[in-house]
Amino acid sequence: MKFNSLTLATVCAAALAGCSTIPAYERPAAPVPAHWSQSAGSVDAGQGERAAADIGWREFFRDPALQRLIEVALENNRDLRLAALNVEAFRAQYRIRRADRFPGVGVEGSAARQRVAADLSPTGTAQTGSQYGLSVGVSAYELDFFGRVRSLSEAALETYLATEEAQRSAHIGLVGEVALAYLTWRTDQEQLELARATLESHQESLALMEKSFEAGVASALDVRQARTLVQQTRAQVARLSRLVAEDVNGLQMLLGSAVPADLPQGLSLGETLLAELPVGLPSDLLVQRPDIRAAERRLLAANANIGAARAAFFPSIRLTAAVGTASDELSGLFGGGNGTWSFMPQIHLPIFTAGRLSANLDYAEVSKDIRIAEYEKSIQNAFREVANGLAARATYGEQLQAQRELVETTREYYQLAQQRYDEGVASYLTVLDARRSLFTAQQQLLADRLAQLSSEVLLYKALGGGWREEALAAK
Repeated sequence: MKFNSLTLATVCAAALAGCSTIPAYERPAAPVPAHWSQSAGSVDAGQGERAAADIGWREFFRDPALQRLIEVALENNRDLRLAALNVEAFRAQYRIRRADRFPGVGVEGSAARQRVAADLSPTGTAQTGSQYGLSVGVSAYELDFFGRVRSLSEAALETYLATEEAQRSAHIGLVGEVALAYLTWRTDQEQLELARATLESHQESLALMEKSFEAGVASALDVRQARTLVQQTRAQVARLSRLVAEDVNGLQMLLGSAVPADLPQGLSLGETLLAELPVGLPSDLLVQRPDIRAAERRLLAANANIGAARAAFFPSIRLTAAVGTASDELSGLFGGGNGTWSFMPQIHLPIFTAGRLSANLDYAEVSKDIRIAEYEKSIQNAFREVANGLAARATYGEQLQAQRELVETTREYYQLAQQRYDEGVASYLTVLDARRSLFTAQQQLLADRLAQLSSEVLLYKALGGGWREEALAAK
């Protein structure tokens, strides 16, 4: 047992003496301005204001139907399920790497029975012998003096954490995609209802025009013009019906199942569907956006791989040791005086590798530079997405108000044109032009409202919102 204590002390000393060759990490400077552009109408969040990432999606999306759809998608979406499985896979890989830092202790039992021929026996007679053994020990445990195993374990840890952040990013992306698909579906439904109502009005006008033509009041040209408008609107109805069906198919793809039969009644698109969204500083994105955090984790993993590549230049020491008992009879295996032990250290010193170790180090360093570029690009991409969202927020209000006024003006124009036609002052072509303009203006208003709501959803997503279900209290 003296040797066993000595071995344990040696292993502990070796583990404590291990040094790290991982380069000191410094976070790269964010390659974006410190403040948002004031020309876009944005205002940085004040002190103590909640971040968008702390606003749960249930608080941000106020439509009960949309909330139900997001619930279903988070439960059944296959891409999100795949992201979760990837997290489990990389967690297992990290556990494998972490286990290499500790000696593996195993028990080994052996039994052998052999007959020696008379010609080969020292006594000239055939002999039969037996040997039994039982031992406990470690096998090929690397003493991590230069931190190679520790560096590989650190790289595996950062890769696992990066995958975990990627899962959060996929979660946020799914919430945003479901919201956009739902808003598009509802808008196309309203577009379809508008087109059907307009078609019905055009068909009534066509019927009246045909009667007027038969009575000799209207011309054949008036009838052809009215029929043309009916045919154009009928084509719009068919197109919008197809879009609504495609919207449902796309939504079901995101949900991973059919649209729930118990879907609650949704709010009108004219109501307040989204909560107020605070905006912080560009630097806040570094902690709010999981894709940026994932890129930094991958950078840290590449930095740890440099440490492993550096450690490969130094000697590696492996230890195999065992203590046990052996006997030529199974019954005497635990008898006195049958103890055995073995101690087999191995050292490997690289002398000539044809540049392989240098190439591995160069590759690790270049990989780190690649990860730095990816990290900086993820920050720039996040900054662009938020800046676009702020620009949209600053301009869509004015655009929607102008479009509403255009709809009202066009409606008055149509009413006036109809009145003048009834009085015999204006031609029917003027009435048709006014109807067409009103329908187009109404369609554009619905499209602009969808674009405005979509921009707010994209801004919420760009600010890192959508990961949490419930809102957190402000810190």
